[in-house]
Amino acid sequence: MDRFTEAELAAAKSIDLTAVATKLGYTVRRVGNYYTLKEMDSIRIYNKTHWFRWSRQYEKGENGGSQIDFLRVFAGMDIKEAVFWLLDFAGYRGISEAKTSKPFKHQVEVKQVESKLFVLPQPAASNAYIYSYLNQERAISKVVIEYFINHGLIYESRDYHNVVFKGNDKEGVTRFASMRGVFDRGGSSFKCDVAGNDKNYGFNIFTDNSCELIVFEAAIDLMSYMDIHMDFETNKLALGMLSDAPMETFLEEHPQITSIRFCLDNDVPGRKATEELTEKYYSLGYDVEDCPPPKNYKDYNEWLVAVKLLPVRTERSMMR
Repeated sequence: MDRFTEAELAAAKSIDLTAVATKLGYTVRRVGNYYTLKEMDSIRIYNKTHWFRWSRQYEKGENGGSQIDFLRVFAGMDIKEAVFWLLDFAGYRGISEAKTSKPFKHQVEVKQVESKLFVLPQPAASNAYIYSYLNQERAISKVVIEYFINHGLIYESRDYHNVVFKGNDKEGVTRFASMRGVFDRGGSSFKCDVAGNDKNYGFNIFTDNSCELIVFEAAIDLMSYMDIHMDFETNKLALGMLSDAPMETFLEEHPQITSIRFCLDNDVPGRKATEELTEKYYSLGYDVEDCPPPKNYKDYNEWLVAVKLLPVRTERSMMR
């Protein structure tokens, strides 16, 4: 394999990724501060230099990267071919001409990507499993669980008894949905977005009577906050990630919002995202506030479990 100089690799990775995607035949669309593709709406292109595929956020190897990775995954190139293609596309004069008598040209056959139909999982006959999981494992009160079930925002899936979290638009139409398994094993469980969903939406509660929006990373943290504060009045949104695309949509649909509270996680990505989002939305004229859980807890659910379940579990253990 030919070795590329640092200058050549830097040139390849500086090329506008939206232009690359367009050249390959994809339809690029701008959404707020990032770009997506009509053919694959789970793709996010950031700063025109790197991409991430949110529909495969829990998979390794083909869920994001640089321009080179984009060509590798979506045009079937190997790394060498991808770098040559990018250099040629940019009109760069380097090793491609030094080692050949004519400029390198790589013919690309664009992979056809079918848009998946958004279909919600079939509901189970009852919500018994998710009641047990959310209450006994996640410490969320039955009052809060019933609120979300009665408002049609969560339900139990028929086949695997997952919790299904629905993200609705301002008209109440479900645009987004994610699933979480109720059988935790070693602290982890099944997590997945429903195929074909629109990631410009997120799990949310909205009311036109409130001018405040409280933002979380995860749906269960949103429910936990609601339980801790018994707050049924304010607008709340779970991003489901650290991109603010669902937030931009929510604010557009609910223009009465004037203040935002960020309740993101107490880890490095959560703190970094909070800093960036606080600066962004303050500059847009919103009153913003950082409201993480107490510093000893990673997120709001960990805080809720510590307050409500750990003392009970400790007492039971001592009685054995």
